[in-house]
Amino acid sequence: MNRYAAALTLALAGQAGAPASAAPAPADTIYRNGYIYTVDAKDSVQQALAVRAGRIVYVGDNAGARPLAGKKTKVIDLHGRMLMPGLIDGHMHPQSGGSRLLNCSLDYEALTVAQFQSRIQACLDKDKKSGADRWLVVVNWFQQGMLPDGVETTAAMLDALKTERPIIVRSSFGHSALLNTKGVQLAGIKRDTPDPAGGKITRDAKGDATGLLEDAAQDMAMNLLPPLTVAENLAASKAALAAMRKQGITSFLDAYTDPETMTAFADLHKQGKLTARAHFAVLIDLDKGATPQSAVAELLKQQKQFDQGPTVVAPSMQVRHAKLFMDGVISAPAFTGAMLEPYLVNKGTADKPDWQPGASTGPASYFSPEALKTTLTELANARIDPHIHVDGDRAVRESLDAIEALRATPAGKAMRPALAHDEIVAPADYPRFAKLDVTPVLSLQWGKPAPDTVGALKDYMGPQRYAIVEPQALLLNAGARIAFGSDWPVDPLDEWFALKVGVTRTAAPNAGKEYGGTLGPQPGMPRAAVLRAITLNAAYTLRQEALTGSLEPGKLADMIVLDRNFFTIPAEDIANIKVLQTMVGGKIVYQAKGMR
Repeated sequence: MNRYAAALTLALAGQAGAPASAAPAPADTIYRNGYIYTVDAKDSVQQALAVRAGRIVYVGDNAGARPLAGKKTKVIDLHGRMLMPGLIDGHMHPQSGGSRLLNCSLDYEALTVAQFQSRIQACLDKDKKSGADRWLVVVNWFQQGMLPDGVETTAAMLDALKTERPIIVRSSFGHSALLNTKGVQLAGIKRDTPDPAGGKITRDAKGDATGLLEDAAQDMAMNLLPPLTVAENLAASKAALAAMRKQGITSFLDAYTDPETMTAFADLHKQGKLTARAHFAVLIDLDKGATPQSAVAELLKQQKQFDQGPTVVAPSMQVRHAKLFMDGVISAPAFTGAMLEPYLVNKGTADKPDWQPGASTGPASYFSPEALKTTLTELANARIDPHIHVDGDRAVRESLDAIEALRATPAGKAMRPALAHDEIVAPADYPRFAKLDVTPVLSLQWGKPAPDTVGALKDYMGPQRYAIVEPQALLLNAGARIAFGSDWPVDPLDEWFALKVGVTRTAAPNAGKEYGGTLGPQPGMPRAAVLRAITLNAAYTLRQEALTGSLEPGKLADMIVLDRNFFTIPAEDIANIKVLQTMVGGKIVYQAKGMR
């Protein structure tokens, strides 16, 4: 008897050891007349499902669920609607996303310089209480979407605004920030200021800072910002959870956390207001003098403080992942992704371009090969799974090389490494993901024509590399276990649009004619593979696949009801799916008006 059959026998008997002939204990909730997509080994579709004490006790047809209905059982008629496992977002930044919902936001929109300035001026005008020394923080700037294409973004754009305040505008990608001149001065950036390790101060032809900071250079300004207060952190966490449950997210990985964030989520847990299973990855950063040993020791200290132990029915917190950055982003104007071959540069003119290999393959990887191997060994010995940011193909290869060496050790065999983003991967490395049991955690919504792909990648990659950008189906077809991570707030939190792009590789209908069609020659992923990426496969990266990610007897009752069927509607309509109900551990945490 397998463990699911055993769990069902015990659940129907009502208690461990009861005879199989005993009357089953009533369920708390029964769903019937549904299209219940289980994501089990056969991707089976069933008709009914029953929940007792926060766990699934039955999945099958209506007749089989009938004996589980008692006087107090809530019976929900799905009327043919789709019920599926709750979404598991395997890479997001909820605290940042929640706080950005409360800040001056440019809403990821493609803006002209005039529109950019007008939106920020409106924020300045609205905030009449802040003095001249208080930074204005602007978020969700779609840097690659600035109009017209290729327009230079400098401090001068912000200096034209009516204010004496320092301003920092944060790119939605999280890898760039633009300062006004006052901000540059307060950050202590001068002509002779060196680039920090892992970062770049963009300069003009005279060597003066333009105001644009890349990757680690952002810290020169970010470290000057006052930290969020306890109340602000709590408000951000509440806003993030509200957004998540409306989307149908029942578990998530915060892919770059800090003690303040975990404190806020711990406070919500104490209040009984944690509505998703919360997993946290602590940053491992060796740039500021830490060693692999001291960095992992600090992680374990935070784990001891915040990890709440084995998973239980009610949502709780676990700290069992480490975040590492191997590079930045491959798109223009950053070019901080680590590449095997050089970025191309235009050696002709704007009218007659001549794209040829330039001098740059991006920065040196943020971990040297030896430092990466040592760090991964320390993590493996501590039973912490690494979640590694890799954008360029060189960052991918170096990470796979280090993992391959680690797999030869006993601790390394047990590790579950994930490589996040993987925007470009050398074809020779596709099969290594399956061979080494490494999960690519992909933001499926990036696989579409958009300013950050067509405008910011096409010319600089060249046709051969551009054809394999966002290699979602290519990795899948090579046997990789694809998991999904939204990377919110790099993009708006819209899981269903992301899944639509995963299937179609097309942009939104209102994106503009220049972004019509699909991104390159690659196919989209099959619908079942896309749903598995955001359910069972993401659960695997969190070591939760025995408890969540599919609808099977014995598993936790984390599930969602949809307003339309993911499998039968036109592919473009997937983006319009709305969640009618979200259940976590048998408790309804979100219900739309259309659900009865």
